[in-house]
Order: sequence, then C-alpha cells, then structure tokens
Amino acid sequence: MKWLPRGYGGERRSPECVKREGWREQGLLAVTIDDQRLTWVERELVKQLGEKLYGKRPLLKEVR
Repeated sequence: MKWLPRGYGGERRSPECVKREGWREQGLLAVTIDDQRLTWVERELVKQLGEKLYGKRPLLKEVR
C-alpha cells in the first residue's frame, strides 16, 4: 500500500542541506557548539551569542 500518490514522495534532504539553504535563502544560521569545523574562538562566540539571545542552557544531570 502506498501512502502518497506517485511523484509526491521525493527524497529527504540532509540536515546540512537544510542548514545551508536556510542560510542562503532566509539568512538563518543553525550551528551546534560542538561543530568541529569551528575553532575554539568561533565556538565560544556561538555560545555567547546563544546565551545572549536565548539564555543559558540547562546543566545536564549525570545519570548513575
């Protein structure tokens, strides 16, 4: 049984593709603090911008 009519299925875009198109088309930037393509200074800048705009992230509790 098919859920969609033929020709409407398409392919799912990768998260990197969605981020790239969001930046190019709408000026949106989605960056993870752990992105290894960034230097330490760049990661700190991203962290500081996130905290300024949205507040500090909650601390993760260690599960034992």
